[in-house]
Amino acid sequence: MDDINGEESGNSFLQQKAALERRWQKILDDTTPFVQYRWIGTGVLLLLFILRILLAQGWYIITYALGIYLLNLFLAFLTPKFDPSVELDTQESEMEEGPSLPTKADEEFKPFIRRLPEFKFWYSATKATAIAIFCSFFSVFDIPVFWPILLVYFCILFAITMRRQIKHMIKYKYIPFDWGKKNYGPGSSRSR
Repeated sequence: MDDINGEESGNSFLQQKAALERRWQKILDDTTPFVQYRWIGTGVLLLLFILRILLAQGWYIITYALGIYLLNLFLAFLTPKFDPSVELDTQESEMEEGPSLPTKADEEFKPFIRRLPEFKFWYSATKATAIAIFCSFFSVFDIPVFWPILLVYFCILFAITMRRQIKHMIKYKYIPFDWGKKNYGPGSSRSR
């Protein structure tokens, strides 16, 4: 008898969990077209976190971890899903194996597909910022560090990684943004 009641309560819990997940997914689906408002909300959340850190004078290690995570997300956002350097290496190794039939023209159109789509970038950045705000309320995470060293190290890391990414973009001639790109015809303009 107890097993039946336990199974029913477990089944009820799973049904409620599934219903909550569906509701959350519906909210996320409804916010998808509002790119600008989503990023404004994330920016406000990030400003609240920075204000919390500045007023509390602590939790610098959480700030550093959040900065590194956001930098990692940004790099994945800028990087193409199919890396051109790997494709060129593959083509060179195929040429060494012997002649083969051409599979594409020199000027083949290749759309830029991101490794990390914009929505996932926004969602991960927002979740990380919310978790960082949550962690900043617990003294366990307030590890004493000399924050200027973390700031300098983060700035150096940011400069090095962005310089490498920009060199990669220039070398393989891809632009991860659609600013300044040609629009063909009146029906191809994007509405924002």
